[in-house]
Amino acid sequence: MTYEHTVPGELGDPAVRAAEVAEPGAVTLVVPTFNESANVRQLLHRITESVPSRLPCEVVFVDDSTDDTPDVIRAAAQDCPFPVTVLHREQPVGGLGGAVVEGLRAAASEWIVVMDGDCQHPPSLVPELVATGERTNAGLVVASRYTEGGSRAGLAGGYRIAVSRGATWLAKALFPRRLRGISDPMSGFFAIRRSAVTAEVLKPLGYKILLELAVRSRPRTVAEVPFVFQDRFAGESKSTAKEGFRFLRHLVGLRTATPAARMAVFGLIGASGFVPNLAGLAALTGLGLHYVPAEILANQLGVAWNFLLVEQLLFRERRAHRRWWDRAGRFALLANADLVLRIPLIAVLVDRFGMAVLPATALALVTTFVVRFVGTEALVYLPRRGTAADRTAPETAR
Repeated sequence: MTYEHTVPGELGDPAVRAAEVAEPGAVTLVVPTFNESANVRQLLHRITESVPSRLPCEVVFVDDSTDDTPDVIRAAAQDCPFPVTVLHREQPVGGLGGAVVEGLRAAASEWIVVMDGDCQHPPSLVPELVATGERTNAGLVVASRYTEGGSRAGLAGGYRIAVSRGATWLAKALFPRRLRGISDPMSGFFAIRRSAVTAEVLKPLGYKILLELAVRSRPRTVAEVPFVFQDRFAGESKSTAKEGFRFLRHLVGLRTATPAARMAVFGLIGASGFVPNLAGLAALTGLGLHYVPAEILANQLGVAWNFLLVEQLLFRERRAHRRWWDRAGRFALLANADLVLRIPLIAVLVDRFGMAVLPATALALVTTFVVRFVGTEALVYLPRRGTAADRTAPETAR
């Protein structure tokens, strides 16, 4: 990562400037950017017009651009009456959310306001966000499009409006307690106290960093301020189908953060494996293969299906701990061992303990399922102590 300090005219040493800004009521504006060279000059102009006269501020751009955005920021910052810093990341780990986390670490002020670089979030609202937080003693203040007085006017087209509302509904349905009191968990415009967030616990994926903050380290007190989502000043939206899939993976990752939730999803994935298993069995027996080898081969289709879903949805963050062929081999071994263990266990339950066949089979299924889940987590995806992969996983897992 490259750290570049753009120094306005006569503000002096960067360390002294940071100390001057980090006072009660001061604010750091964290702006993640990706190819926003056409917008950043206008954004800094709007910040200059509305923030410094009411609130001491600094601006930290965390930039993942492949164009000249950093150079445009440096040039535009010469006319700004506040410090501007550019953190350019060579590797955009975690996407926009990862950029925000870097900005949180670099911020020097008591209050941090996160906002987009496309001018859809009005800087004139920054002082009100901070003032609301001070007045209500909140740790998080969300600028909401969906509370009274707010508007999503800047969302272009019915498709984006539907996606935004659907994502909001889904997030609130999955996290009713954590998102209670937050009408717009998809908002990218919010203020948070430095003391209310621990950057190390955050594992962002994609662009919905507020959801990550609210679920993993939600402050006790949350307030909202209505805002009108504005049109982009220039350029096109970075919201794509790929980002939509990353958002869904992020939701699953957040929802499966506890062992009980992971076990439940593991069970659902396992149940879904019956579909390719039965389809493969029908195809192989239809070709004339004996049902015993057909069953063995078809079971491998279910195992492969389950492995792919587990990799993508359940343990994506832990994939860097082992090579893919090592993970696949261990997973297949455990999945097939399930069949080998189940029949002897049923026999023991029936012959030695006198259980009927059906309850014995049900108990054996539950027992081997729990053993398989624990084995998968411990033997396939648990980080190995003291290895290079263990030490570097937080930075390399994608």
